[in-house]
This record gives sequence, structure tokens and C-alpha cells, in this order.
Amino acid sequence: MDIFHEKNPQKQISKKRLNQEQVSLLERSFTTHKKLEPEHKQKLANQLGVPPRQVAIWYQNKRARWRTQSLEVEYSTVQVKLENALADKKRLERDVKQLREELRKTHEMLFGNLKKNPNNNGAVFDSNCSSDFSDQRGSSGLMHHDDDHHHNNNHHHHQEDIGDEVLQQFDHELYACLIGAGGSAWG
Repeated sequence: MDIFHEKNPQKQISKKRLNQEQVSLLERSFTTHKKLEPEHKQKLANQLGVPPRQVAIWYQNKRARWRTQSLEVEYSTVQVKLENALADKKRLERDVKQLREELRKTHEMLFGNLKKNPNNNGAVFDSNCSSDFSDQRGSSGLMHHDDDHHHNNNHHHHQEDIGDEVLQQFDHELYACLIGAGGSAWG
């Protein structure tokens, strides 16, 4: 008698495939208990008529599949968010490019008029605009360079050097000119 080949029938509990009813019970159990506690494992094994180890292995496999599915759902969600963010980024880049081009054209128009009309004492206006900017606010919203020199402690500036204040004041007047023959955009 060889002790190495002797089989102990008490230790050998046959693992059989779970039927659909047993799988359904395990699935219902898994929805409420993602982690298998020893007492619950024994209870399930008794209900199903299978060894506790088989219940534990089923739970382990099910939890691994559940985690994989969760990761796939999370990945899909993140992928959609990334695609939306990239689309927003492209749209914003196009907007920035368009705005930069508009700014470049506006600067060209502003500074081009100064260079073309050196005798206008620094007043900036569009010759196609039918309104006179100096009439729009009583006294001109635009500062002439002679006035600008006086208000800035008599510092000397070149004709092309228009300060931020002048550009800001010019914004409203330019807009009014661009939307229609001297009409005010503000009412």
C-alpha cells in the first residue's frame, strides 16, 4: 500500500459546475455584499450545496469581472470628457486666432490712419464714418496728442504712441462707427 497514492474520500469533495439557479442566487448575493464574509460564505455554501471554497472562488472571479467592468465604464466616461475638453480647446484656439486677427486688423486700421493722416494732431477717426467723434460726447472722448501732452505733465510723445487711455476711449467710438454710420451702439 502506497501512502502517496492513497485518496482520502473525506477530503475529496467534488466541485461541480453551478447551475443557473445557483448562479442567480450568487449574483443576487453579490449585489448586496461585494465582499464575502466567512459567515456569509458558509451560509451560501449550505444553501447551494457546494463547498465554501467554490463560493469563495466564484466571489473572487465575480469581483474581478466587476472591477474590470467598473474600470471600463470609468474609462469610457473619462474618454468622453477628454474628447469634449479637446473639442473645447480646439474651439477656443480658433476663437483666439480669430480674435487676434481682428485685433491685428483693428491695430492696422488705427495706426494706419495715424500714419496716413499725420496732420490730424493725433485724433483717430475713420474717414468712412459719417459722424464726428468730437460731437458724440460733447467734448471729444478721444484725446488729441496736444491735449494728451498737457495732461501727462507735458511729456513728449510721438504721433504713433497712443496710450491705453486713448485706446479705451476710442473703443466705444470705433464700435459706434463700425455698426453703422455714426449711430451709437448703446442706445
